[in-house]
Amino acid sequence: MSTQLKDAIIETFKLDPETVDRTIARIEALVQEGNAHRVTVKDAAGATVIEAPLIVGVVGVALAPVWAAIAAIAAVAKEFSVNVERRS
Repeated sequence: MSTQLKDAIIETFKLDPETVDRTIARIEALVQEGNAHRVTVKDAAGATVIEAPLIVGVVGVALAPVWAAIAAIAAVAKEFSVNVERRS
């Protein structure tokens, strides 16, 4: 995700950049460890807002930062939860 786009989203939603960066870093670390299978963002009522499968391999690694950023921003913007489903 481009830094300019991320900064624009942080500014638009008045998010704490450090919180967003920490959340993104944690999800990216799980993906790089190879044990993350899916990222799901749910609202306070438990309804799924974003569900992103993380593909194994080069494509998954390339898309992981984008999905992580979307999930982190959604989670911080309102009362959302980010769930990272791990491989068994």
